[in-house]
Amino acid sequence: MAQKYIPREIERKWQQRWAADHMYEVKEDSSRPQLYALTMFPYTSGDLHIGHWYIMAPSDVYARFKRMQGYNVLHPMGFDAFGLPAENAAISHGIHPHEWTMKNVENMRRQLRSMGAVYDWNREVVTCLPEYYRWTQWFFLKFYRAGLAYRAKAAVNWCPRCQTVLANEQVVGEGSCDRCSAPVTKKALEQWFFRITKYAEELLDHSHLDWPERIKIMQRNWVGKSEGAEVSFLLEHEAVEQQEIRVFTTRPDTIFGVTFFLLAPEHPLVPQLTAPERKAEVDEYIAWCRQQTEYERLALGRERTGVFLGTYVVNPVSGEQVPVWITDYVLPTYGTGAVMAVPAHDERDFEFAGKFRLPVRTVIAPPGWSGEELAEAYTGSGTMVNSGSFSGLTSDQGYEAICALLEEKGWGKRTVIYRLRDWLISRQRYWGAPIPVVHCAECGIVPVPEKDLPVLLPPDAEFKPTGESPLKYSSSFVNTTCPYCSRPAQRETDTMDTFVCSSWYFLRYTNPETRDAPFDDARVKYWLPVDLYTGGAEHAVMHLLYARFFTKALRDMGLVGFDEPFTRLFNQGTIVYGGRKISKSRPNVIGPDEYVAESGADAVRGYLMFIGPWELGGEWNDSGLVGISRWLNRVWSLVTTDYVPSYRDAANTEDEKELLHMTHKTIKKVTEDLEKFRFNTMLASLMEFTNYLSKVREGRTVSDSLWREAISSFLLLFAPTAPHLTEELWARTGHPYSIHTQAWPEYNEGFAQEEEITLAIQVNGKLRDKVLVPASISEVQAKELALGRERVKTLIDGKKLSNVIYVPKRVVNIVLA
Repeated sequence: MAQKYIPREIERKWQQRWAADHMYEVKEDSSRPQLYALTMFPYTSGDLHIGHWYIMAPSDVYARFKRMQGYNVLHPMGFDAFGLPAENAAISHGIHPHEWTMKNVENMRRQLRSMGAVYDWNREVVTCLPEYYRWTQWFFLKFYRAGLAYRAKAAVNWCPRCQTVLANEQVVGEGSCDRCSAPVTKKALEQWFFRITKYAEELLDHSHLDWPERIKIMQRNWVGKSEGAEVSFLLEHEAVEQQEIRVFTTRPDTIFGVTFFLLAPEHPLVPQLTAPERKAEVDEYIAWCRQQTEYERLALGRERTGVFLGTYVVNPVSGEQVPVWITDYVLPTYGTGAVMAVPAHDERDFEFAGKFRLPVRTVIAPPGWSGEELAEAYTGSGTMVNSGSFSGLTSDQGYEAICALLEEKGWGKRTVIYRLRDWLISRQRYWGAPIPVVHCAECGIVPVPEKDLPVLLPPDAEFKPTGESPLKYSSSFVNTTCPYCSRPAQRETDTMDTFVCSSWYFLRYTNPETRDAPFDDARVKYWLPVDLYTGGAEHAVMHLLYARFFTKALRDMGLVGFDEPFTRLFNQGTIVYGGRKISKSRPNVIGPDEYVAESGADAVRGYLMFIGPWELGGEWNDSGLVGISRWLNRVWSLVTTDYVPSYRDAANTEDEKELLHMTHKTIKKVTEDLEKFRFNTMLASLMEFTNYLSKVREGRTVSDSLWREAISSFLLLFAPTAPHLTEELWARTGHPYSIHTQAWPEYNEGFAQEEEITLAIQVNGKLRDKVLVPASISEVQAKELALGRERVKTLIDGKKLSNVIYVPKRVVNIVLA
């Protein structure tokens, strides 16, 4: 029966058979439990690399496992095809983004097919195709009509290299573009926004989500909820009509400690509040601040800078005049762009006061304080001092009392603010979904009628970045007529952030051939929300947050009936090579094609899962792949070599009992490991089982039927990991096609349970302890256990060991010198 294992031939054979038989096409089936297991789809900026396979192969194993358990599993795949990565790659190669992208889609689809995954390719989505982005534009119109999409002039993040605007979430590290790493600057532009801040409070709630805690923390920090009070400081300035400047503070109990007032350099009142003699210095400082990134402005340890405007505001509670300064560490995007500075109780304000010799007044007494000057800011709670009639109150009492006074006098109120800013979706680039609005001189901003969607990208536009949208220079695109008045008008030339496309793609997978709606309601109700979502933690405050917002907005529009898109989230680790994460931006990319051609997809799949815990990742090493490949060859030999029992009358009862135990123990272990994504220990158990089966085959003391049962169980357990090899071996061992439609093996708890023995522990031949242990305990384990027992340690501590003797399944004797 045995023949040589040739992975390429076997994998090609079965992939063709599965495709011809529509093996992995998914239909809605109410008779079975459903499972929507989704992996984040890849960008189309080039070939897939091993890092992509590390995301996709284990998730495919899990999907296969659940199919065999009887679930109706949807595990689709598509391509995130719009956006800067694809456009920049196309520019660097000198070809049109559409041509570049679709070539990559074709190649990546081929690579994904070679993996042998259970993807139903009839459900594929490609976000750059008109049949998809027509509905991205449709959602924009829905958001616009619901008041969730609006246009405003704002200081935005600008990448000078990519020549486009970035959302706050796309500025990473030390204020760099997340795509090209160039320093990000600020630029004032008319832009389109989605009103994500409307859902700030809801986005803080992860109570019904089975998500990693670190992702929840990252999202909560990004939303940045702060509770406090809004306070109006009084303005008495002839050149300013406005009579107050509002600030937000989380510590109203410190209001008597305000000794100066800070504005962001970008605050609109700065020009009016600047005294003539201060104007030159103020203008110079503002120009300098514009060159700083937000990261630089907020960096810890940065020297404090600022300029006095020459004017004052009045503290409404104390009645004191306080000088107004501008400083770079106050941002226009947080709170009101103004800060009441309390240097005694804020670290940055303390440093600023020290730099410019401004007063520091203690108003919250630290423990043991007796009136001395503070050496550093005290930010904790305490007793109010130097606070007029409020002195003697605790911080908590003072918080409430000051808030009550502010509200009574009309000087302020309790409030909540969020760090989260509205989602800036405008991009001054070609390769994105056009924003479906028209600008009319008579009617203003006019949404494109739904019947006229999609607004198509012009294929002949010059797509290289100039700092303005390339669509501005395409007359065939720009010039149109107003849908309201039919007069000449111009189309919006910005395109949408690619994250808009990926904020709803999981809905489209349910029925991508739908032509009259973005999704089929009945199928969405059957499949959604996604039961399991797998992908990288780097998407915590972009894609994952945006998709949650999108789903909540669609719920409020009555388009979906659930609150959250992804019930369970699992973040895999990363594959490193040469000590660095595999990335197309570095010269350490490992492509899968060569390894698949040489060792087979099953070997690559197996090695990626054996490399380490999935949530941690690991180091790619070619020798590790060779080891897995050798093991697959041993599996081939184990299964294809005929088994002939050596006994004459009856099988060895003890050996058969042990084989049953090992089989059911392995079924239990592999099942539990797969449920918890412990792919590496799952494979270790299967390797241990094959080593044991090899010894059984050599001994030939069990019946042929029991041997066949053990081999069949092994193949079923191994099928999700090595789908091609196991399909071939399943057929060669006389089973009906296909192994992937068989039921997952179930274990018998009685057979799986470890037999236990009582192990005696002696010291110099005298019984000192007894312990119940598994009968399969190894010599090393038994000795370690004996030496670690508390009763034994008291007898041997400080003494020299001469020997430790182990009598299998009976006794450990510790011999002292």
